[in-house]
Amino acid sequence: MAEALILAEASPGEVRTALLLGGLLTEAWVERPARPDGVGDLQRGRVVAISAAMSGAFVALAGNETGFLPESAASAPRQSIKQAVQEGQILGLRVTRAAQGGKGPRLSALLTDAEAALVAAAPQGAPRLVARGPCAAERLAARYPQAVIRFSGAALVARLRASLGDRVQAQHGAVFDESMEGEFASLSESAVALPGGGVLHIQTTRALTALDVDSGGAGDGLARFNEAALPEIARQIRLRNLSGAILLDVAGLSAKRRQALLEPLRAALAPDKLVRLVGLTGLGLIEMVRDRIHPPLGEILHTPLAEGLAALRQAARDAAARPAERLMLEARPEVIAALRNLPGALDDYTALTGHGLELRSAAAGPAQITTTVRID
Repeated sequence: MAEALILAEASPGEVRTALLLGGLLTEAWVERPARPDGVGDLQRGRVVAISAAMSGAFVALAGNETGFLPESAASAPRQSIKQAVQEGQILGLRVTRAAQGGKGPRLSALLTDAEAALVAAAPQGAPRLVARGPCAAERLAARYPQAVIRFSGAALVARLRASLGDRVQAQHGAVFDESMEGEFASLSESAVALPGGGVLHIQTTRALTALDVDSGGAGDGLARFNEAALPEIARQIRLRNLSGAILLDVAGLSAKRRQALLEPLRAALAPDKLVRLVGLTGLGLIEMVRDRIHPPLGEILHTPLAEGLAALRQAARDAAARPAERLMLEARPEVIAALRNLPGALDDYTALTGHGLELRSAAAGPAQITTTVRID
């Protein structure tokens, strides 16, 4: 197995976590501690409605959320949802899939003995959050027990040392170098360079994710070009946490020649335990399906809040480089509102820099950081 390295870097309102295998960025996670995605949370919930048509039940959760408990995760096999639960019933639950795509979290009532004991020991009442699930760094550390772990950010290091102990190596300053910053920034783009000069275009809809390969003029070497692109395509699926139905249109091959790509693609996908290669569609598209657990990176990065937090991160860097200057962030109203509404983000900036950040709304354009006054 390739040597594993886990890097986690805290910035105001956000934690970015990277898994490198053999020096190659393999997984990228962006989390907001004030708004965790909830996967792995233990909750005490109340059944509010049973849907026999959907083979499940809707459950009220902490934070005014409503989750869905499928029949298969409600009780022992061969029981219908109406036999397994009743309206008004209080249940101990684990969140198995985050809210995403406009749908609430997915739940399971099939708890381990240790989880059931935690729920039983918690204060009574429902809905109630009993325990938070693991963050990305903790999940990766469990999957790669021999990995080197390097973190920055005093609060992050202190919190993770409580669960990971001496495995955590605190690093003063940034753990992401310029190359890593560039790789994370590229994950918000819909076009990816491929070996041989081609481009992979990524478009996500509510129903599926479409991957389209542009050969960039590979000419007669299309079969070799497409096969050489498969490892990078598999890496991008995992990096961006693409999920649900995925259709891949390779460049310029007949259906018969596309069939020959299935085994090399299966091999490229093998390290990713969440994805399954289905085969070729009638139109010659390569069909895959990947488990939906955490939100796709695109749902996290393509928002006003993501733009605001990126600007806040840059402002913190600028403040460290220019400590005698007070800074201002100018951005669209929706970006400013998103920052103000994220608990702790602006407080994190103040604690890190020693002074606040002035916010000013602008009619349009990208967020900009400027100097307002020099501090004597």
